[in-house]
Amino acid sequence: GTQYGHLESNVTLACGKSQFRIPVVWHLNHSSALPWHKVTSDGALVLLHVGHSAQGIYSCYDNRGLLLHSVKLRLGHPPGLLSISCQVPNHTHVRCSWMESVKTFLPAQYNASFRGNGQEWMPCVMDVTRKHCDVDHPAFWQTIHTLRITETNALGSETTYVRFKLHELLKPNPPESVFAKELEGYPKRLIVSWNFPSSWPLHEAFPLVFQIRYRPQGSMYWSEVSKQEESPVVIFDALAGHLHQVQIRARDEVNADSQWSEWSPLLLVRPWEGQTENLQNTHTHTHTHMYATSTSHNGVISFSLIEKYFVGVQLLLCISRVRQRRRNHVTKQELTSMVKMKSMPI
Repeated sequence: GTQYGHLESNVTLACGKSQFRIPVVWHLNHSSALPWHKVTSDGALVLLHVGHSAQGIYSCYDNRGLLLHSVKLRLGHPPGLLSISCQVPNHTHVRCSWMESVKTFLPAQYNASFRGNGQEWMPCVMDVTRKHCDVDHPAFWQTIHTLRITETNALGSETTYVRFKLHELLKPNPPESVFAKELEGYPKRLIVSWNFPSSWPLHEAFPLVFQIRYRPQGSMYWSEVSKQEESPVVIFDALAGHLHQVQIRARDEVNADSQWSEWSPLLLVRPWEGQTENLQNTHTHTHTHMYATSTSHNGVISFSLIEKYFVGVQLLLCISRVRQRRRNHVTKQELTSMVKMKSMPI
């Protein structure tokens, strides 16, 4: 058979049910090497402060080597309280998962049940392998719900209770088939479309509100658009010529206490760029034309300055000649006067 014991404690193994006090020899896995131990007068083996290495098959023999008894020892811990979380992807389904707070090292059985305030307990259908249980069509109108899960192993059992409000846990799955594309002829617009989550079957009775966020790739800041209507939605202020990241999430429109879904996987899309090349050519042509015009104007300006310069020089020369002629004429008059004065009698 199998005997279970607590780790880090003393474990006593009896050599069968015989009351005779005869000398016995113990072996572990057919070896005489044993963990820290002592043997009592009645042949029982006491293992002291056992660890994992003390597990195995123990056999006791009489002094003639005859097998008297054999037992398998497994060591572990009793269960502890569980860590439980519940997801409510729509109004008709609840899934609760758990994790052990104590690693028991032993096989366990689980039992789970669920109820609303003042109602009878109903089973939460277990999937022990995946460690979750499911409830279909819970009483959503009840304010408080309670889940209890009991874990049992060979060393004991523990029951964990959790209380919660379904309308606060309501969290749709992300929108599906999300698609983003350019809008032909509009370099600053994008079209985003999506489908309701497949786990939200009653979208006509329970409408969803959607939130779209987008940003140029590399930017730290998101722009957001919230929409009540179904897809598609047009984004009007995309950054022309840049690759954009787009995501969308959903929430129950009526229940303000519900949670937003996770964001959909990231999409990359670039706005329409059909006229980019022509615009660049036009810009280059205009720039060249402006440069040629500017050069031509500069030439005219330079020519005008030179022309004015030469005109000025010629004008100065003319003035200088006129002044020189005047000086020469004055000198001749002075000489004539002097000659006349010398010839006059005194």
